[in-house]
Amino acid sequence: MNIIQDNKPKKILFIVPYPLGTAPSQRFRVEQFLPAIQKAGMAWHIKPFFSARAWHILYKKGSLPGKGLEILKGLAKRFWLILFQVHRYDVIFIHREAAPLGPPLFEWIIRFIWRRKFILDFDDAIWVPIITRENKGAMALKCFWKVKYLCKWAGINLAGNNYLADFAISSGASKAIFFPTVVDTRNRFVIPGSNTKNRKPVIGWTGSHSTIHYLNSCIEVLQKVKEKTDFTFVVIADKKPEIDIAYEFVAWNKYSEIECLKRFDIGIMPLKHTPTSEGKCGFKLIQYMAMGIPAIADDTRANSDIVDSGINGFICHTDADWQHAITLLLQDETLRKEMGEKARKKVEAHFSLASREGQLLEVLNCIS
Repeated sequence: MNIIQDNKPKKILFIVPYPLGTAPSQRFRVEQFLPAIQKAGMAWHIKPFFSARAWHILYKKGSLPGKGLEILKGLAKRFWLILFQVHRYDVIFIHREAAPLGPPLFEWIIRFIWRRKFILDFDDAIWVPIITRENKGAMALKCFWKVKYLCKWAGINLAGNNYLADFAISSGASKAIFFPTVVDTRNRFVIPGSNTKNRKPVIGWTGSHSTIHYLNSCIEVLQKVKEKTDFTFVVIADKKPEIDIAYEFVAWNKYSEIECLKRFDIGIMPLKHTPTSEGKCGFKLIQYMAMGIPAIADDTRANSDIVDSGINGFICHTDADWQHAITLLLQDETLRKEMGEKARKKVEAHFSLASREGQLLEVLNCIS
């Protein structure tokens, strides 16, 4: 009896929100793993909801007819994908959600019509509404309640921190794995042999328009520190913050991001204790630490998993803690260097692409 072996590569379908190379979450949690997946002998296809044109106008004021048309186009593409193509793939990987608006229809079809388990990947408290004056209309269509069903229907949940993993389990998930957002320490987040030295120490923050409001909670502390110890404050973002302290603004660009981070002597990540902030996965800290920069952060669960306070950075509980940590690092260059070296080693061991590629490949191989 001749046994015919099927040598076809396993086919992976990535269902993602955004065009390739645009959104940080998608770039770091999906796109940077694609070469390793291909090297492992798997074939992959990635299907964004939004087109490049939609991404260009999505977060701009106005353009409502254009935005509406792009959403309809995205929904039409999703229906075609889910009804006529999804069954051809061995593994279905959904980053955040199959569609940004509406109930979980596409995921329901995958799970109960096609009877396929899928991987759900998320790195934010995406079930918590964040409603502003600008997005109030769209938020009414978001159906935040659907996230608990996505967690329950998924064969495996990949959660960016343990708080998110706990939410998935409490929603009825059969399996939730802590899978942090990581950086490529071999090719991208590389510390040069002679790192930039600043005559005046630089405290830095990097983020986006959606998190920039967190800076307000540490401005008073920075003002007090600056009265006794001078420093330069640098903000890397896609929007200038309105804060009551002198700062240097650098417009975020993925091509110059690393060079800008090299200027930092200290990286900060202030947060407030809310369900939204508990869902944050400390990626700023991972970026700082990967570049050998000691980090200072508020005491959320995820931040404490990343920073070993007093060893490679500081976790702060009060404004007094913040003031002490910033002052100590500003005044002690040797301590900054020692903590930075330990921070880099922590990232290489636990929060680097090299340390997590095998874990993702194992997940892709164990679900179908």
